[in-house]
Amino acid sequence: MRIEARIKEKLLKAFSPRRLVIENDSGKHAGHAGAEESLNRGETHFTVTIVADGFAGRSRIDRHRMVHEVLAEELAGPVHALAVKAKAPDEDTHGA
Repeated sequence: MRIEARIKEKLLKAFSPRRLVIENDSGKHAGHAGAEESLNRGETHFTVTIVADGFAGRSRIDRHRMVHEVLAEELAGPVHALAVKAKAPDEDTHGA
């Protein structure tokens, strides 16, 4: 399974998000540390935007920790960088 698909599957299962956007930023980092194209098929850098009820009342740091915990396996291996935008539904200006 591709890394991006694994990230999506895990986040959907863990948070049942109202909105989930996963952007593969790996192409912007070609030649940089952690961007080994041949090993990770160009899947090393991601931005995740996630809106979920479970983030309500949680600090930004707690939300990031929650996402990192779910994706611990990917962050320990193939994913070199992960930018997280985690919001509660009432903070989402894009709607559900």
